Amino acid sequence: MPTRLPSLGRTPIGFAHRGARAHAPDNTLEAFRLALRLGAAGLESDVWITADGHPVLDHDGVVGRLRRTRIRDVARHDLPSHIPTLRELYEECGDGFELSLDVMDPAAVPQVLAIARSVSRDAEERLWLCHHDWTVVASWRELSPAVKLVDSTRMRHMKDGPERRAAALRAATIDAVNLHHTDWTGGSVTLFHRFGIHAFAWDCQQERVLGEMLDAGIDAVYSDHVDRMVAALARAA
Repeated sequence: MPTRLPSLGRTPIGFAHRGARAHAPDNTLEAFRLALRLGAAGLESDVWITADGHPVLDHDGVVGRLRRTRIRDVARHDLPSHIPTLRELYEECGDGFELSLDVMDPAAVPQVLAIARSVSRDAEERLWLCHHDWTVVASWRELSPAVKLVDSTRMRHMKDGPERRAAALRAATIDAVNLHHTDWTGGSVTLFHRFGIHAFAWDCQQERVLGEMLDAGIDAVYSDHVDRMVAALARAA
């Protein structure tokens, strides 16, 4: 049996990707409720801003079948009913979970933070904002000292190498780096941990992958299959 490497936190976070996506329509309140009932400690979604300033949770960012329209060009009341706002998520599910948001439109960030802050201090502190450009992510620190910031990228995009990226993230007070599970090894997890940066792994769908990531000391996994994820986390505890 391989030696399990330690994570930075006491317990790795299990993020339900787009809610319980393997069990219910993704990015719906039904999926988010079900994910929490199945035992997920965290929820994940993509956030956009509507034309009238409401952060909403959707993957594609466009609506309409014949005439495709960007969410940023549509008022909240004109969106399909299955697309929830961030405030509706908190009203329906409370604030007792970690929330990872892939920020698809950076213009949404000030309102996202205002809503989380209005819900509770815990909601703001348990909010993880992710984006593919770490310099954009770094600019959000001045908006909130409490929010968690995540560089969501791939190892091949780190042109100066992972050690220099880890140092840059630490200097920018970014909390985590989120990579596809195939980018991670025990050594690369340990490298980022050495700089105090949490290591997150996405697309962890199979039991084998979940186990490998947790053995490598990963700090969070993202999965569509909440039942498998929760079982793997329980085995790793």
